[in-house]
Amino acid sequence: MQLIALTFTSPLVPDHVTVLDATGKFVMPGGIDPHAHLAMNGLGMETVDDFFSGQAAALAGGTTMHIDFVIPVNGSLTAGFETYIKKAMKSCMDYGFHVAVTKWDEVVSKEMEIMVKEKGINSFKFFLAYKGVFMVNDELLLEGFKKCKSLGALAMVHAENGDAVYEGQKRMIELGITGPEGHALSRPPSLEGEATARTIRLASFVNTPLYVVHVMSIDAVEEIARARKTGQRVIGEPTAAGLALDGSGVWDPDFITAAKFLMSPPLRAPGHDKALQAALSTGVLQLVGTDHCSWNSTQKALGMNDFRKIPNGVNGIEERMHLVWDIMVESGQISVTDYVRVTSTECARIFNIYPRKGAILPGSDADIIILNPNSSFEITAKSHHSRSDTNVFEGTKGKGKVEVTIAGGRIVWENDELKVVPGSGKYVEMPPFSYLFDGIDKLDAKYLSSLKAPVKRFKSTA
Repeated sequence: MQLIALTFTSPLVPDHVTVLDATGKFVMPGGIDPHAHLAMNGLGMETVDDFFSGQAAALAGGTTMHIDFVIPVNGSLTAGFETYIKKAMKSCMDYGFHVAVTKWDEVVSKEMEIMVKEKGINSFKFFLAYKGVFMVNDELLLEGFKKCKSLGALAMVHAENGDAVYEGQKRMIELGITGPEGHALSRPPSLEGEATARTIRLASFVNTPLYVVHVMSIDAVEEIARARKTGQRVIGEPTAAGLALDGSGVWDPDFITAAKFLMSPPLRAPGHDKALQAALSTGVLQLVGTDHCSWNSTQKALGMNDFRKIPNGVNGIEERMHLVWDIMVESGQISVTDYVRVTSTECARIFNIYPRKGAILPGSDADIIILNPNSSFEITAKSHHSRSDTNVFEGTKGKGKVEVTIAGGRIVWENDELKVVPGSGKYVEMPPFSYLFDGIDKLDAKYLSSLKAPVKRFKSTA
């Protein structure tokens, strides 16, 4: 570890200490991206960003840890976890894992226990979309929710009605709509709202905390707001793309341009982006992810004649910190303190790694950034660090630039230069029973006492 002094003046320091002048700038905890897919396989391909290139891009943007998603191998959580551990061997920053559950039996139930008790996993994701691939039904969802609750693990959901989306896709094809716009038209906001409402109610029925990933619509926000108003423990995660963009891009006449915007749930009509910003500023939504799942234009072109074959996903792991600052802080919608919360601290608390992460305190990991609020940035595929040849934020300009990133006590980004080493990143185990589970047992006891059942009955002699 380097010895680093962050100064606002020019005190005398030993020669072997690196001095960074932070005058007029903000010194903050490094960002944590709760939602990314590096080296993910789909449609017989792998995303262009692996655990080295994706993390290098993250570090250049001020993110010092990300949490990826283990995809099961033939339904096996253990095989999936082992596969992702191997993929992550080239990591250049710290990382953690969520684990997806795509089927249900006693083996999967036991594997969930092993993941939590032995592998450092404290969250499991359930897909309500991608029929025939990842999608689960309500019966599996309930079993999964119950198991998560018993283990102190957070249940996460991709909330879209997969059956209705499948029907919507068929409708678009029958109408001759095969381009990228068909993707958005086949899965309107109402299907995201329905699935969000359903999962919230099922989580309430089980009385377990719920985390809704990539919230993209007003419909979903309203369901989360309604649940939180009643005291239900629901976490909502917007993405950098959802905050910064609307869905007009998929109507671009150039296929490559249109296809790069395709993600699920899709980017929405103008107005949804502003609603997501407002929900983040008022606490209805709690933290910002990216759903970084980067494909190049050649891979996207496989769906040239059928939007169902376009690999889903956009970039954002490098751009998130800059975009949130410019959109939310520079505009006055949130404070600098709230910026740290939504980009770092709240994620660390939710996944039970605070104050090791998400803080600058004695004993915390030395993950620190220096952000210059007066410096400008411009986003372009020509200079980004992702391996993708496109960028959904192409041409975006703003204020607030991360000028220095320190990961694990090492300066890894300074003077627009990366100094990263493959294999230097560490796997961060995340213990169960985060603050979201505090008092759950008391709520269960209150519920049981309210039942006034079973009723003791007698047989009438009449």
